[in-house]
Amino acid sequence: MQSLTIGNQTFNWGSRTYVMGILNLTPDSFSGDGLLSPSAAGRGVIGEGIEVAVEQAKEFLANGADILDVGGESTRPGSQPVSANEEMERVIPVIEAITKEFPDALISIDTYKTQVAEEAFKAGAHILNDVWGLRADPGLAPVAAQYNVPVILMHNRSNPASVEVRAQLGNAYIGSEYHNLIEDVKRELLVSVDLAKKAGIEESHIILDPGIGFGKTRGHNLELINRLDEIRKLGYPVLLGTSRKSFIGFTLDLPADQRLEGTAATIAVGIARGADIIRVHDVKEMARVAKMTDAIVREK
Repeated sequence: MQSLTIGNQTFNWGSRTYVMGILNLTPDSFSGDGLLSPSAAGRGVIGEGIEVAVEQAKEFLANGADILDVGGESTRPGSQPVSANEEMERVIPVIEAITKEFPDALISIDTYKTQVAEEAFKAGAHILNDVWGLRADPGLAPVAAQYNVPVILMHNRSNPASVEVRAQLGNAYIGSEYHNLIEDVKRELLVSVDLAKKAGIEESHIILDPGIGFGKTRGHNLELINRLDEIRKLGYPVLLGTSRKSFIGFTLDLPADQRLEGTAATIAVGIARGADIIRVHDVKEMARVAKMTDAIVREK
């Protein structure tokens, strides 16, 4: 598998696990880590909000983050979508501030909207992280190709109208029906890959995400992690995003702020099954888990 150079950093897939730190510029993140207060919703991230985001970026980078994932719309089950303008008001000032403060930092923009992505690339973002795998907005793939950025394509069958609510544990998308979970996920990921290639995105710029938690039951999520190597055999690097998600809470009967150990277990098994990038809230702790797991499972 080819390596990938982004900015000043080269990703040698298979050599170690890379860490993506989550910067949620939202008031309603499922994990409780949103950097935008409810009172600031609709007014963008201003003043102290930008300072808080930059400080978190600084902490993430110091603790081993290779990528900073900036997002301005919550994907929490039951959350309400925001307009492109509001999303840009949240993310663009932060991307500009991080780029100014940390010019070598790699930033991904977590969006499925063409306008948001393009403005983020202009502001300094290097990677597109699309939870809908280029299927939500037909203009997104051509823009990613135009700016020659890597794309993270996530599998997603979630239905905003189908949400399960459990007290203290938060919301979860009700799982879709799968004829064959792994084969269905693989086939649908390859649809996104085809969209990317047809738009002119280089094959070496494609990263896959099996979409843990999106239109999948607790059992589906556990199976996907344990069989992640079958996704990896498609020939593309794989990102695993399990951090603090509801399937961990349902397994351990714990709320989002008590899922550190559960997340660590998913990360360790995911790396053993071939994950190349882990997307996490707790960068310091999960970077340590990744380093230890790498020492066990990766050839040196």
